[in-house]
Amino acid sequence: QVQLVESGGGWVQAGGSLRLSCAASGRTFSDYTMGWFRQATGKEREFVAGISWSGGETYTAGSVKGRFTISRDNAKRTVNLQMNNLRPEDTADYYCAAGGNVYSGTGYGYWGPGTQVTVSS
Repeated sequence: QVQLVESGGGWVQAGGSLRLSCAASGRTFSDYTMGWFRQATGKEREFVAGISWSGGETYTAGSVKGRFTISRDNAKRTVNLQMNNLRPEDTADYYCAAGGNVYSGTGYGYWGPGTQVTVSS
């Protein structure tokens, strides 16, 4: 098992940046693919980005491509989501997850509690 805790959420004006981090504990972090998801109020959960165990393969959803970047540091057991040029439609709860498919967003079995991101216009 792996335990995940997100941090770095908050309030930002449109056009600003935030960096989300997810700290992992438990089983070997580098065994897992990692992903970031988000869910806005009243909407379905959306797969935002994924990264392979080595960091050599990454995926970002079309809605955030060119603005969001996923990275990981296996030595520090963290995965990050750098979010630039934020838009009001990026407002959501953001979740870190482990163990699924880098590209499809399926199969993630471990989840953090989430961190809230609010982007004002």
